[in-house]
Amino acid sequence: MARLEHVNITVSDPQRSAALMDTLFGWKIRWEGEAINGGYTIHVGDEDDYLAFYTPPKTTDPTQVSYDILGGLNHVALVVDDLDAIESRVLNAGLKTSSHGDYEPGRRFYFHDHDDIEYEIVSYA
Repeated sequence: MARLEHVNITVSDPQRSAALMDTLFGWKIRWEGEAINGGYTIHVGDEDDYLAFYTPPKTTDPTQVSYDILGGLNHVALVVDDLDAIESRVLNAGLKTSSHGDYEPGRRFYFHDHDDIEYEIVSYA
């Protein structure tokens, strides 16, 4: 048995990213503090799983596209019970949704956050 505990993502403002996850999913900060190479990280999620939002002390090249980088992050998929409620929260947060799909095994949509990180929101309900 294996399960995914966390994903560590480089962001411009970990506080803003953590606040967005709280707004959308009710996730809370589990830990925050100094991190590798003088950066700063916030872990936000629930008791079992979380996203680690890391920011380096100096900005890296923001023009790189993850789909063109070997090992790049393409999107983070999250399962929710009420897809429509989460989409409403995403829209109320000032973000745009796209690529709505209703095919087996569930319904889904995508959105990009303020760092252009793509999230897939899916419901199997």
